[in-house]
Amino acid sequence: MFLKRVIQTAAGALLLSASLAASAQTAICYNCPPEWADWAAQIKAIKDKTGITVPPDNKNSGQALAQLTAEKASPVADFTYLGVSFGIEAKNKDLVAAYKPAHWNDIPNGLKDPDGYWVTIHSGTMGIMVNVDALKGKPVPKSWADLQKPEYKGLIGYLDPASAFVGYVGAVAINQAMGGTLDDFSPAITYFKNLQKNQPIVPKQTSYARLISGEIPILLGYDFDAYRAKYKDHANVAFVIPTEGTVTVPYVVSLVKNGPHQADAKKVLDFLLSDQGQAIWANAYLRPVRASAMSREAEARFLPASEYARAKSVDYGKMAEAQRKFGERYLVEVR
Repeated sequence: MFLKRVIQTAAGALLLSASLAASAQTAICYNCPPEWADWAAQIKAIKDKTGITVPPDNKNSGQALAQLTAEKASPVADFTYLGVSFGIEAKNKDLVAAYKPAHWNDIPNGLKDPDGYWVTIHSGTMGIMVNVDALKGKPVPKSWADLQKPEYKGLIGYLDPASAFVGYVGAVAINQAMGGTLDDFSPAITYFKNLQKNQPIVPKQTSYARLISGEIPILLGYDFDAYRAKYKDHANVAFVIPTEGTVTVPYVVSLVKNGPHQADAKKVLDFLLSDQGQAIWANAYLRPVRASAMSREAEARFLPASEYARAKSVDYGKMAEAQRKFGERYLVEVR
């Protein structure tokens, strides 16, 4: 009798444990790095507000897409955060599911897939981030052309354009500024070939900490990271919108097709577009897709509108189509 009770108690404990595990609220994200775009604060807010745990993930857009492709038959992730061209490719590869989150009607038509396969949560403007102290008296570069000057040898970094979306955006911005088009990346290829004389640092992952430390004094990146460095981390970092011009691009989220925790993932996407979720992006100096979330205090810390007039949008669909060909060409001719 005693043995029977022990067995029953153990079985009950196992069932309770399994039940608790099954009821745990989790949504697996691919490409939600805590050091990027203040995902650390966003993940905490998601947990506090919804009870859903989103484990941080340090993939970049290209790595996330590759993982989603490899796991297509048996998905592990529930949602993903991608640069817009990767979001479009994820839809084309049938990796994501249609879902229209809360506040869908507040989002401009050009910043969402009509059927909900991807939706913008914020945007960023590409430029030159500079740790002024790390330059040790050298002038702050003002243009893309300046970066090719010998005085900046060993001081420049950019993320891998063949893998990271931010790296590809830098290539698109430089290509447009040098007279190229999304059909012809020859100007960008020539630029990056010439830039090799300055021995650039080309990491695959987010390099915010390396900019702050001065390890990479000059980094091609977004305005929001530069403002975060200056106003939150109190580093002597400047953001430059190059004189030749640049581009502004959206970042999007998508529900992974057949993800294991779709109900929780939908709640997360709803939160990211809620007033609170959008305000977190705005307070991290990203431009939220719902402009009403941007406070006057946050906007006052951006460069003047006259500077942003040099930042243009592009055809995101065409940008997505050109991405693979550019990456292949970059790998062969530059790297």
